[in-house]
Order: sequence, then structure tokens, then C-alpha cells
Amino acid sequence: MDYKEFKNSIELLKNKPIGGLEAQFSLAPKLRLPYSNEKIQSLNPKKAAVLALFYPNEQGKTHFLLTLRASYNGTHSSQISFPGGKYEENDVFLKNTALRETFEEVGIITREISIFKQMTDVFIPPSNFLVTPFLGYLTKFPNFKINHEVEELISVPLNDLIDDSAISSTTLSTSYAKNLKVPCFLLNSYVVWGATAMMLNEIKALLKNN
Repeated sequence: MDYKEFKNSIELLKNKPIGGLEAQFSLAPKLRLPYSNEKIQSLNPKKAAVLALFYPNEQGKTHFLLTLRASYNGTHSSQISFPGGKYEENDVFLKNTALRETFEEVGIITREISIFKQMTDVFIPPSNFLVTPFLGYLTKFPNFKINHEVEELISVPLNDLIDDSAISSTTLSTSYAKNLKVPCFLLNSYVVWGATAMMLNEIKALLKNN
């Protein structure tokens, strides 16, 4: 998709309904049970926010950013995710969390980012996080500068996300399950599953046939 076309659609996207849990759960692992808001709140989850950041590549085509997390001793080690992280009191608002973490992880200056929509929260049971995704855009290709939390940047053409052939399934093992068959996206030769795939599917539903 040409970036001019994407930019011209933003005003429409701001007011377009989001797919919510229905869109998210079509890309959720089978063992990932829906949780009621009451159940989630009873678990007192930690708050977090992530940013789906759209920008033009050198050819003027629309891309968005994913990151390969660095390896560490934790639940989400070496996974594919959006830039983002845990809410801090100084952030005040969750969108500020997404902006701060994006600057810390990949070096994009906050004033260069325009956030235009908030998506549906995703509860992540293994780490007890409630994550709020935001959509934002840049007017030019970013000057990335990664920190120690990021192993690799993954710049994905938006057309690849919209293409239904990007949806597949795979079998993997995690810290909490073995030989788990999960739905996923195949993007830039990476397997994207779990919470990030759920968020991506809601974004895809928003953007497709826009």
C-alpha cells in the first residue's frame, strides 16, 4: 500500500469500529481462554502499552514495526512484539507509556509520532499483564536506534499483513506448554503468535477493505 493512500485513510480509521475480542481471538491459541473483565480485574494485572507504528519505506510503501526481543530469563524472551512495555506512574496516560517505551527501545523521538487510535486491551495470562495497543504513524522513514532489549528490528510491509496467506499455524513449546499448536502470522520469515498475533489480527480487520 502506498503511504499516501494510508495517510489519507487515517481520518476514516479514527472513527471506524474496532473488531474487539472477536477479531483478536481468531488468532489466539486454543488453550487461551477468554477472561471476563471481572476475572481480569480480580487478578490485579500489571498495566502495559505497545505501539503499532506505521511509516513509509524508501520506496514510499507503508510498513509497520515489530521487534525481536532480546534473550533473557523471562516469559517473553526472544519473542516477536511491538515496541512497548510496563506502565510507570510518571507516564500518567497509557499512550505515554507506548511513546516512552518506543523511544527507549528503538529511538523514535516522541514528537515525531502521531497516535491516532487505541485498540482493544489484551490480557496476557502467563505474565499477568493487561496490554493496551495504540496505532501511530510517522511522516518519514525513521532513524532507528535500538537498546539492549531489542535483538532485531522487523520492518513489515503492510500489504503482507493484509494478505490472508500470511495466516498459518505452527507447533511450538513454551515455558508453560509443550508441543502447542497455535495460529500465527508468517511475516518477514518470522512466526508471530500469541498476544502480538491477536493484536495484529484486530489491526488487520480494521485496515482491510478500508
